[in-house]
Amino acid sequence: MKGFREKAGASKCFSKSTPDTPNRSLASVGSEPGSSESKSSKGSLLSSLFNSAFSVFETYSESSASEKKAVHNKSNGWTAAVKRLVTAGSMRRIHERVLGPSRTGISSSTSDIWLLGVCHKIAQDEALGDAAGNNGLAEFNQDFSSRILISYRKGFDPIGDSKITSDVGWGCMLRSSQMLVAQALLFHRLGRPWRKPLQKPFDCEYVEILHLFGDSETSPFSIHNLLQAGKAYGLAAGSWVGPYAMCRSWEALARCQRAETGLGCQSLPMAIYVVSGDEDGERGGAPVVCIDDASRHCSVFSKGQADWAPILLLVPLVLGLEKVNPRYIPTLRLTFTFPQSLGIVGGKPGASTYIVGVQEESAIYLDPHDVQPVIYIGKDDLEADTSTYHSDVIRHIHLDSIDPSLAIGFYCRDKDDFDDFCARASKLAEESNGAPLFTVTQTHKKPVNHSDALGETGGVPEDDSLGVMSMNDAVGNAHEDDWQLL
Repeated sequence: MKGFREKAGASKCFSKSTPDTPNRSLASVGSEPGSSESKSSKGSLLSSLFNSAFSVFETYSESSASEKKAVHNKSNGWTAAVKRLVTAGSMRRIHERVLGPSRTGISSSTSDIWLLGVCHKIAQDEALGDAAGNNGLAEFNQDFSSRILISYRKGFDPIGDSKITSDVGWGCMLRSSQMLVAQALLFHRLGRPWRKPLQKPFDCEYVEILHLFGDSETSPFSIHNLLQAGKAYGLAAGSWVGPYAMCRSWEALARCQRAETGLGCQSLPMAIYVVSGDEDGERGGAPVVCIDDASRHCSVFSKGQADWAPILLLVPLVLGLEKVNPRYIPTLRLTFTFPQSLGIVGGKPGASTYIVGVQEESAIYLDPHDVQPVIYIGKDDLEADTSTYHSDVIRHIHLDSIDPSLAIGFYCRDKDDFDDFCARASKLAEESNGAPLFTVTQTHKKPVNHSDALGETGGVPEDDSLGVMSMNDAVGNAHEDDWQLL
């Protein structure tokens, strides 16, 4: 993706003075783009769909020309086209026609499924009989459907000073990252074994987590607040964003909220550590998990009151040019066996998803591209309808089909958990045949400026490729996001 190379100033904290009003209901539409033969052709196709009002209308008109004799003028045609896209599901049909349909359901394989650090044994063991295999599948389904789904919305309050009230067509990376952070909060507050109750009233912690991701400025982790916090990294409503800029935006959002609230009132009760390459600050080589850096992040988070704290690690990567380099796939798959696994923000080229599990060579994911009716969930509403925040539709793609630009997440509850993560990561790097996803070290070999990580400045490194791509820049810039190419 194209890098955002302009110098950016320090990000500023922002207030949440907007009244807490219910969101409006809205129409439903879904899209599930797949991979294409090249990023150039993919960018051209996606650009023709989303680049502008006229281009969307023209694409729609061309795809339906054989079915219609009358041709509307552009102004009236645009309105009619949008209504059809929203109400008739035309967008998904267009995506499937151009980029291929999604695959849903569990594959015929009986191999084990790893879902965010938990192994679900689907294999039929003769000693245990068929019932055991069925129990494994049922446990997986319950686990999968308990993961929080956050998808496209339409009809929320305008974002900032814009008139944009929907993130359809551009917000999938933000939604995917929201899902990853939501799982971290679930693990922190309720533990990994938690499953969504079948009956109400719900757990208050669960409802509070969903409230945090509402679609208004009053919800701390809303798309509105993410875009505001990520301005220094080029985030803007209507623009696509890369994994690196997304990770840094979460770091900035947490920093702002930490400055506004007391230690015991933080919406994100954990430190954030964006792991990046050692050489030249943010560039070059495999990312390095520095234990000393993690310790400093924890100390800053706790404002010096504790030596360690829960920590969220985000590791943005670029694992190839047009496709993931095959040498990284085995280690990428093994990250899901870590008890600290939060999955991957990534997916198909040009269409971010939240990958939560693997089975053999297949990646299992939650799809943010289906537009759900907006629902307001109060933090104390234990009887709320939370069905739009979960899905039992199991989608999967081949691991070698995912976009090489992605971000991996891990959550470590305490120092012992972090030490366990480091041990597993070090072993994984040693067994990677010279192609580690990331490495672990106690301290940096040479001085590194930690001022941004420690909150001393909100500035952005100059001339840094931030992985932000405007919708108008979708064509011809596929190779410019190679700031951390492995």
